[in-house]
Amino acid sequence: MTSYGATTRSPARMITALLLLASAPVAPKPLYRDPVHDGAADASTVYDRKSGEWVMFYTNRRADLPQDDSKDVRWVHGTAIGTARSRDGAHWTYGGTANIPKSCTGDTLWAPEVQYLAGQWHMWLTVVPGIFRDWNAPRFIIHLTSPDLTSWTCGERLDLGSDRVIDASVIALPKGGYRLFYNDEHQNKAIRTADSSDLVHWTPGERLTQTPGEGPKAFYWKSSWWLISDAWKGLLVMRSPDATTWTAQPDHILATPGVHPTDRAMGQHPDIIVTGNRAYILYFVHQSGEADTQAKPDLWRRSVLQIAELKETDGILSVDRNAPVRVRLKPQTASRLP
Repeated sequence: MTSYGATTRSPARMITALLLLASAPVAPKPLYRDPVHDGAADASTVYDRKSGEWVMFYTNRRADLPQDDSKDVRWVHGTAIGTARSRDGAHWTYGGTANIPKSCTGDTLWAPEVQYLAGQWHMWLTVVPGIFRDWNAPRFIIHLTSPDLTSWTCGERLDLGSDRVIDASVIALPKGGYRLFYNDEHQNKAIRTADSSDLVHWTPGERLTQTPGEGPKAFYWKSSWWLISDAWKGLLVMRSPDATTWTAQPDHILATPGVHPTDRAMGQHPDIIVTGNRAYILYFVHQSGEADTQAKPDLWRRSVLQIAELKETDGILSVDRNAPVRVRLKPQTASRLP
């Protein structure tokens, strides 16, 4: 997730920006499909200043794994982290799997969170130590660092007081320090927080949700902090003036399936790219709503990544997933606090 503050523009600059957007490429549907296992999910997208490219890290689910038992979930285990690159944010090229040391991780890697903070790249990664047929396994979050988004060095395993934690999202706080948002499965899969002054030592804090969910993404946009998480009935939206006190939006976004092929199921596990005054949401979609799924029941496991533009009106976020999305992502220099 990448978050950048908006800037004040003159009318002439606004007109120029609108003209540039009008000439921007329309994103395809799907935005991205993993060419190896056809199970792309859980994206985290950042700008690589050295290459001038946008880089996407994602969970590389093994959706093509032959299975006879519908309850067998080995296909979401044994997963690497896939990568893709783009110059414009609309067209993506597969970049192989991330070079993540197995010495500190394991066979199953989920939900990367990549951020440039304190002078280097950081990744927080969910690890499941093995390949399992069911969901009954420990899960924890590992911290890694990199100078270049290519070579990753093992850091610490986060001590969050639970052996079932997944899906990190990290922000730099306005008054200093950092806040981690994550899912604690032992607390009814609630979204919780933890705070740190050094990105290494974390103190668990509040439980933010009473209903279950996962895949939180926190970001600053339009003079507010936002937290969007996957509630398995669309995406829950929460808003805050200070990243501490949160108010939930009454409805869920991306709950209603889209009308276009490959986008006909609810949106799941968001990523957010804020670029100037605009914000884009990336989400994954299972292919259960496609016409050939009944003839090929295993196709429901396949998932693709889609993109849509966020809209904000009077403190409420909305998404029109059926509208064409013109994507023009600005080259970024570094994350900025509001």
